[in-house]
Amino acid sequence: KQHAALMASKKVILETFAQFKELTGREYKLVESYNLENADVAIVCLGSTFETAILAINQLKEEGINAAVVAPRVFRPFPSEEIAKALKNVKAVAVLDKADSLNAAGGALFTDVTSGMYVNDIHVPTVSYIYGIGGRDTKSDDIEKVYNDLLEIVETGKIDNPYRHLGLRT
Repeated sequence: KQHAALMASKKVILETFAQFKELTGREYKLVESYNLENADVAIVCLGSTFETAILAINQLKEEGINAAVVAPRVFRPFPSEEIAKALKNVKAVAVLDKADSLNAAGGALFTDVTSGMYVNDIHVPTVSYIYGIGGRDTKSDDIEKVYNDLLEIVETGKIDNPYRHLGLRT
């Protein structure tokens, strides 16, 4: 019953989003994206990192690089179909998590994204990044590094390490 109630909540969430749009004019979706059309690479992230990725994308556009960012607006029920649909045409994906789930398979968002892609028959090279450790700020140049890593994966066809960290002092 708990699972059925969670799955039914998606309809309620969408209805609430529609009511909110009527009241305010601001539209929310289960999954937000930026610059997704014709993007070669994409990052999936949560929260304010979405806006930081937009800054990086705008800088990369000036260099002729077509990158995108995708962000689930809700985490449960996880919008796996919407995420898979959003990522189906990119050539490489990075999923950014602020915490490692210690499951040896990346952070929580990473495992949900890759699972959602798999069950929806979307097979795109995907890597996990854990970032913001110790409260470290993540800036647009950090995000640009992730996009450059993705472009290298596209170019070489190789993922040397699917579990990575961003912004650690070495």
